[in-house]
Amino acid sequence: MSYLDNIRTFVRVYELGSMSAAGRDLRISPAVTSARISQLENHLNVRLFQRTTRNLTPTEQGRAFYGGACAVLEKVEQAEAEVMSLTDNPRGSLYVAAPLGMGRRLIAPQVGPFLDSYPEIDIRLRLSDRVVDLTTEGLDLAFFLGEPADSTLRIRKIADCRRVLCASPEYIDRRGHPATGQDLISDRHECLNLRFPGATEFQWKLVTPDGPQKFAITGRCECDDGDVLTDWALNGRGVVMKPVFEVAEHLLSGALVVVAGETPPTPVQMACLYTHRRHQDPKTRLFMDYTVDRIGKTVKEAEKRVADQPAPSLA
Repeated sequence: MSYLDNIRTFVRVYELGSMSAAGRDLRISPAVTSARISQLENHLNVRLFQRTTRNLTPTEQGRAFYGGACAVLEKVEQAEAEVMSLTDNPRGSLYVAAPLGMGRRLIAPQVGPFLDSYPEIDIRLRLSDRVVDLTTEGLDLAFFLGEPADSTLRIRKIADCRRVLCASPEYIDRRGHPATGQDLISDRHECLNLRFPGATEFQWKLVTPDGPQKFAITGRCECDDGDVLTDWALNGRGVVMKPVFEVAEHLLSGALVVVAGETPPTPVQMACLYTHRRHQDPKTRLFMDYTVDRIGKTVKEAEKRVADQPAPSLA
């Protein structure tokens, strides 16, 4: 297995561009990472990376070796997956990413019961509202809201999530109750927006009588954590756009009130993303199968509760 470990380490160093980053990803020390690369170079009798104090770049031989190395690892993973699929004891670590709000409310509650059913599987759950990269971050699957940029990955749809624009009664008392998206882009209103490094969309897409339109909203507060935006909205800092499942309790209690109801946001797709080879892994399939139906049911139940028991309106 040592030669495979060396190849696996080489691939992560190549993809992450850093010995230390690859070591952290593989949970090994920098010294072990460096030793594995050196062993591989000695075995191949070539330099795979050019090293300086500041940079690490693959050599021509390193670039040539990368494609074959990935193919070797994929074949090994496929063979292991086929063997494990014949047993009742799938095992190993599963690396999962999800947005903060979705991860906290929908994914995290499923992890404990899933692990009880499959005691030899470990879950490494990473929560962030930024866009993640499955390949470079070593993820098995990533849950998301929206449309993925990478069309080479596989998508398993969970639900189309209804979204609302909402604000606190205090905010509405001070700033008025906007009826449409056009009202929101006036100087009178503050909009709370989710932004993070690399974000490209700074508009809200709303349903109007003329069809979906984008509104260039503005506001003094923005954050890369969606739950912070909810807290700000609860504290009267502005209008926030949220999936209903994230703010259902606040809408039902009246702590938040739906605004701009004449031009509601377009629904957002909830899905999970994975590579083709990851889907062959039994534990990846098991976790998707276990969570998808449960998550979809929870989302629809929250939307139904809000629809059946509307929160107090200040219109």
